[in-house]
Amino acid sequence: MPVSLGALATQFGCELIGDPDVEVGNVASLQNANAQSLTFLSNPAFKEQLSSTKAAAVILRPADAEDSPVTALLHDDPYACYARMAGVVCPPPAFEPGVHASAVVDPSASVASSAHLAPNVVVGANSRIGENVYVGPGTVIGPDCDIGDDNRFIANVTLARAVRIGKRGIFHPGVVLGADGFGNAMTPEGWVKVPQVGGVEIGDDVEIGANTTVDCGAIEDTVIEDGVRLDNLCMIAHNVRVGAHTAMAAMSGIAGSTIIGKRCMFAGKGGAVGHITICDDVIVGAMSFATKDITEPGTYLASFPAEPAKDWAKKVGRFRRIEALQKRVKKLEEK
Repeated sequence: MPVSLGALATQFGCELIGDPDVEVGNVASLQNANAQSLTFLSNPAFKEQLSSTKAAAVILRPADAEDSPVTALLHDDPYACYARMAGVVCPPPAFEPGVHASAVVDPSASVASSAHLAPNVVVGANSRIGENVYVGPGTVIGPDCDIGDDNRFIANVTLARAVRIGKRGIFHPGVVLGADGFGNAMTPEGWVKVPQVGGVEIGDDVEIGANTTVDCGAIEDTVIEDGVRLDNLCMIAHNVRVGAHTAMAAMSGIAGSTIIGKRCMFAGKGGAVGHITICDDVIVGAMSFATKDITEPGTYLASFPAEPAKDWAKKVGRFRRIEALQKRVKKLEEK
């Protein structure tokens, strides 16, 4: 929706260089912006695109203000400022409160009058849906779930059972919360399933990407604290605890009963084995895997980038000869 630059500058504490009455109605990249677009410059690698941008306004650092050919909104963190402004210029789609005729709601469930239940939604026994919640098509909310205010379930989200969610969460298509964890006991006759009787507890302002899964606890709950961001195709196993404002990129996986601190970051395909503790402010690099407790904040890497197969085969061959080489060195040392 069109918003004046003056209003945006006032709301988000920016210095405005240009006409405050100019309105913006969409967001775009520097390269593809038009006369109604709001854009930003954060990464210096894209600065060469600034001179030719056709945007109505660009958010940038004060040091870059002189290089802007269009109206400028000055902020020390242009990307974060853009994120907030974009939420105003491009708000989530509005919805009308109500329950679609095809939705199935158990008589013991509670649904706020301001909530929206789309076609083919199911709400199980003793579950509660809070104020201004949007439950998208095909979503299943199983028994004994508690959904706080202002959550959005985009479509086809599944809450198996005993899932408690705070406020203002966003859950993308295919998310599964509270499915059984991988608990099995081996016996002479084969595997015996271990009942998974815990739930899932999710804090405020959490966003979980498409086809990501968070298993229920085996006994106690699996916990996702406030402000966590999980990308698409992540896996959180039973009884994991993910600290506040931690973020995980696509295909990250955390094995059971691991505790992850606050403000940690896992790059794509990063992960951790089970039953370890990772302290606050840890970065685990792409395709890296934590195998023991991490007690010091910092960046941890343990992956091999792709290289020509012939070169990699040579290195593997050398690696396999390490033990023989070690024995030869030991004999030489003894002499």
